[in-house]
Amino acid sequence: MKGYRLNPDAEHVAKIIAGLAKKDGHCPCRINKDETTLCPCDEFTRQEICKCKLFIEMAG
Repeated sequence: MKGYRLNPDAEHVAKIIAGLAKKDGHCPCRINKDETTLCPCDEFTRQEICKCKLFIEMAG
């Protein structure tokens, strides 16, 4: 998504990626697993909210 980038905190990203792998590509911050929670989830693509902070806003 334009204006966002992968979080530069490699340790945090590794944890989120591990969570994504455990949940078959679904956001690890979500309880349910459906088409709306596949990463990048609908909340991020529609509202630009990434609760797990895998994607963060670019500065400037």
